[in-house]
Amino acid sequence: MSEVFADTAFFVAFLNSRDDHHTLASRYMSKMPGRIWTTDSVLTELGNCLARSAQRVVFVPFVRDLLQDPRMQVVRATTELFDAGLELYHDRPDKTWSLTDCISFVVMDQQGLTDALTVDRHFEQAGFSLVLK
Repeated sequence: MSEVFADTAFFVAFLNSRDDHHTLASRYMSKMPGRIWTTDSVLTELGNCLARSAQRVVFVPFVRDLLQDPRMQVVRATTELFDAGLELYHDRPDKTWSLTDCISFVVMDQQGLTDALTVDRHFEQAGFSLVLK
């Protein structure tokens, strides 16, 4: 597992010391055995999650650090990526996947990623392996 995808739940766990998965997320971030992929959609969702919490003040410095970390790959939104995520969202009315999840799944498929740093079962439903269990 040299490359993984980080979902919002992973970053929340890392930033929140009271999260059940904080220790595991912190250990992974400190060792970071390979490249971690994410999207600016995930980071937007993270900012939304932290907007009314004590962690709000750490969000901007955290994201700026991520963007400078050579081990991180943040995929930026494009019209094509948004459209592909929207199409997947449309094609799966049987699922409760968010648009952010669908965009994440598209990126994971495009990059050949199979492992996700998350506890979100939607990633398992989409055929990916959860690293944070």
